[in-house]
Amino acid sequence: ENAYDEFEEEQAQFSDQEEEGGNENDEVANRANGTHVNLKHEDQDDEMDGGNIIAVNQQNQAARKKTQKELAIPKEKRTTTPYMTKYERARILGTRALQISMNAPVLVDLEGETDPLQIAMKELAQKKIPLIVRRYLPDGSYEDWASDELIVE
Repeated sequence: ENAYDEFEEEQAQFSDQEEEGGNENDEVANRANGTHVNLKHEDQDDEMDGGNIIAVNQQNQAARKKTQKELAIPKEKRTTTPYMTKYERARILGTRALQISMNAPVLVDLEGETDPLQIAMKELAQKKIPLIVRRYLPDGSYEDWASDELIVE
């Protein structure tokens, strides 16, 4: 006799008073593990009073994580430097050079240039690169700076 035989023998049994749909009290008893669940509707009135629901909702609002959009800092309240860092410059130029090499439209006059990196540098000098730098702050919020807003030295 293996472990599965025991479960096959134990099947739901209903008395004459309770039908398969449930009994008058809406109680469910699970004989296999001895658990008992009460589904009476009268008990739920204690938990559903109006004041508690509002208080619970306010706690949930305070405890929940902020969405990505809520973490954005508006333009007027930005605190980071307006200067493009050497790391941002490298990332912007590399990204734009890759785009140009994949036949993205060039936004400046080529004047004989064929190297995508040189074209990207020319676009950066003329502030024509259509990319945005996202600067994350330690608290998880972030500032978005358009590449034409940043000062390049």
